[in-house]
Amino acid sequence: MLLEPNTRRAQSAHVIVVGNEKGGSGKSTTAMHIAIALLNLGQRVATIDLDSRQKSFTRYIDNRRAWAQQARLDLRVPMHFCVARGSTLKLDENEAIEFAGFAEAVAAVERSHDFVVVDTPGTDSYLTRLAHSMADTLITPLNDSFVDLDVIGTVDPTTYAVMSESHYASMVRDARRQRRVIDGTRMDWIVVRNRLSMLGSRNKRLVGQGLGELSARLGFRCAEGLAERVIYREFFPRGLTALDSLDEATLGTRPSLSHVTARAEVMRLIEALKLPLDARGQRRAAARAEWFAASETPLEVDDVVEQ
Repeated sequence: MLLEPNTRRAQSAHVIVVGNEKGGSGKSTTAMHIAIALLNLGQRVATIDLDSRQKSFTRYIDNRRAWAQQARLDLRVPMHFCVARGSTLKLDENEAIEFAGFAEAVAAVERSHDFVVVDTPGTDSYLTRLAHSMADTLITPLNDSFVDLDVIGTVDPTTYAVMSESHYASMVRDARRQRRVIDGTRMDWIVVRNRLSMLGSRNKRLVGQGLGELSARLGFRCAEGLAERVIYREFFPRGLTALDSLDEATLGTRPSLSHVTARAEVMRLIEALKLPLDARGQRRAAARAEWFAASETPLEVDDVVEQ
C-alpha cells in the first residue's frame, strides 16, 4: 500500500486518516470512537498514532487495556502502533526513519485487516503529509468556531464570506492530486463539526455557511460529529467510548441520558462516513450479538428435554 502504491490490490485495508493541523479539535477522540465502532461492526481494525510526542491516541488505547484488566471487562481493542519520530540532526535521516516506521506498521496489517485508522499530529510534518497522501477516507474534525475554520479557509471580517483556502486545505489538495496520479483513487474528504452547541446561534449559522462555501470549492463533505459533552472527557482515563456497554460495571458510574445521546450521535457519524464495510464482518458482528443475547437468556425446559 505504502511502498508500492501502483500494485495496491482490492484486499488492502481501507485507510482512514484523522487529520487537522490544529490541536484540540478532537482528533484522538474521534479516531478512537471510529475504531471501536468498526470493531463492534465486526471489522478487523488496526490503529496507528503518528503523534509520538503527545501520544494521546496511544494513551487512550493503553488506558482501555488497563481498565479492561482492572474491571475484568471484555473490551475490544484494535491492534495498535505508535510511530516514533526521527531524532537525528539531519532532516533526510529523520524522514527515512519515520517512513520506515510507518511503512512497517502499515505492512503488518494492510492484508490482514479491513481498516487502518491513523491519528496525525496537530502540526505540519513529514509524517502528516505522508499519511494524508495514502488516505482513502480523510476525516478533518473542526470545533465549531472561526478559529478552527481558519485552518481550511479565511473569511471576510465584514460579510463572513469565504475569501480563500488556507494552508491545510492546500496540503490536502496536493495530497488528493498525488493520490489520484499514483493509483487513480479519489480520496473521500469529510469535515466533521465537533463541539456543536445544542442551541442555535449566529456563530453556528455563520460557520455552517462558511463550510458550505468551502465544501463546494474544495470538494469535501460535511458531517456533524461529537457535541460538547463532559462525558467524552471522562471516557479518556478509562479508555472508554460512547459505544461500550452503558452499565455501571463498565462506566464505573451510573449511566445517564448523556451517555445514550452520545452513542446515538457517534452512530450517526459512522453512518455519514459511508465506509466500505465488509459484509463478512457485519455477519460476524450479528452472530456475536446473537450469541451474547442468547447467553444471557435462561434455558427453556424445551431446550433441554426431548419431546
